[in-house]
Amino acid sequence: MAPRMRRIVTGHDAKGKAVVVEDGEAPVVFARPENPGLVFFEVWNTQSSPAKISAKSDPTKDRPVKVPPPKQGTIVRVIDFPPEDPNKPKPPMALAGKLFELMGLHPVTDPSLYERHQFMHRTQSVDYGIVLEGSVTLLLDDTEVDLKAGDVVVQNGTVHAWKNRSGANCRMAFILVDGEYEPGLKPVSG
Repeated sequence: MAPRMRRIVTGHDAKGKAVVVEDGEAPVVFARPENPGLVFFEVWNTQSSPAKISAKSDPTKDRPVKVPPPKQGTIVRVIDFPPEDPNKPKPPMALAGKLFELMGLHPVTDPSLYERHQFMHRTQSVDYGIVLEGSVTLLLDDTEVDLKAGDVVVQNGTVHAWKNRSGANCRMAFILVDGEYEPGLKPVSG
């Protein structure tokens, strides 16, 4: 059975009263056969800041699944990270690059980063990652941090990947906020 995630959206009725306008499964679920068990649940996104408050449309349904948030926008998503099989060979770097392009990311061109993990990537955003269940390891250029349920990561536009060594599923919630690097900040890796 495919994993599930419930989403509740509130809004206003014709008289301005607060109501539930939607209660059900996430409307957009993204999975790829190259990574069985890796599932993206698109919860909501905004296209601008300040965000438009409207219950008349669902912005998640009209946007292709891309990792980075819209320019001046946000994304809320939940991701299931299955346990990684250490015996499974890495996909060729070119295949990982094609998957990155599909997801709106620039392929990592540094072979040492690919060797570290085939899905090392960077987004030009501030990302809040919250471990909901399970455990996962955050990989940076040359640092690792083990995370468990309840831990929160603030990702400031750095190259990173997630590695699940636990043997069980890890579910994380992410809030991605479009960002820009401070003048003069030039990230080294990528």
